[in-house]
Amino acid sequence: MDRAAAEEWIREHVDPAGAIETEHERPWATVLRVPLADDGVAWFKACAPVQAFEPRLTAELFARWPDRVAEVLAHDEERAWLLLADAGTPIGAFGNPPEAWLEALPFYAELQRGEAAHVEDYLAHGVPDLRIASLPQRYDDLLQHELPLASDEIARLREFAPRFVELCGELGAYEVPQTVQHDDLHMGNVYAEGERLRVLDWGDSSISHPFASLVVTFRFLEEVTGLPPADAWFERLRDAYLEPWGCELTPVFALALRVGAFAHTFAWVRQRDRLPDEARGDFDTGFRRVLCRALGQIDG
Repeated sequence: MDRAAAEEWIREHVDPAGAIETEHERPWATVLRVPLADDGVAWFKACAPVQAFEPRLTAELFARWPDRVAEVLAHDEERAWLLLADAGTPIGAFGNPPEAWLEALPFYAELQRGEAAHVEDYLAHGVPDLRIASLPQRYDDLLQHELPLASDEIARLREFAPRFVELCGELGAYEVPQTVQHDDLHMGNVYAEGERLRVLDWGDSSISHPFASLVVTFRFLEEVTGLPPADAWFERLRDAYLEPWGCELTPVFALALRVGAFAHTFAWVRQRDRLPDEARGDFDTGFRRVLCRALGQIDG
């Protein structure tokens, strides 16, 4: 990123009240904090090529759903730059309460339903394609990678391949529209500002089965909030999420989570393939956790 050019661009859209500082720098994006008058703040994000679709996607979502995503102050599609208004505090700061998800999931589902009409446009502008028909080939591709798994775990993945193809066929038979799937829908990406909740950080998104979004949500409710897998909250949140879809889809939901656990690993592979070698060690710690949760679906 050309830092001088980025700061010049920022100043074309807001009037900083102090020094623009680096909030964090990752292989996939750099985020700058822009102080504004009256203790306000804006956020600049420069996306790496692996997430270059994010500024346009975020701007499109804000244009149609301004009540449930961050306010876009400006974006530059060609340079993959994004400038956002502050959205408050991530709900992780409050302990990732399931009560917040009871509110957030239905309005997120409504957004997904509405965005199904824009799938082809998104695909044409670089949003990754993880539609059900593509998943068997991506499973084969996963098996060609060097994975942070033991040899017996890799053998289980190989043995499961034919069954995975069958599960994809079963899931595809249901008439649920494929649409934007956030794929990183956890407590660090849902923000609260007073009573208002908004979903941020769409850089891991894909076009896929919508219900797979909750693979990540449920994982963090288990690992961070400490809910046991059989906790009644999971059924409550499932039902709240499914209500906007308008029909009885509980069996489809379970199948989508099972297939989605593997689709989530494919998204991680996409990120990993674009990392420098020196960054893969830390990345693989999380990647192994994601792979092991997928392995847990084999006997589901």
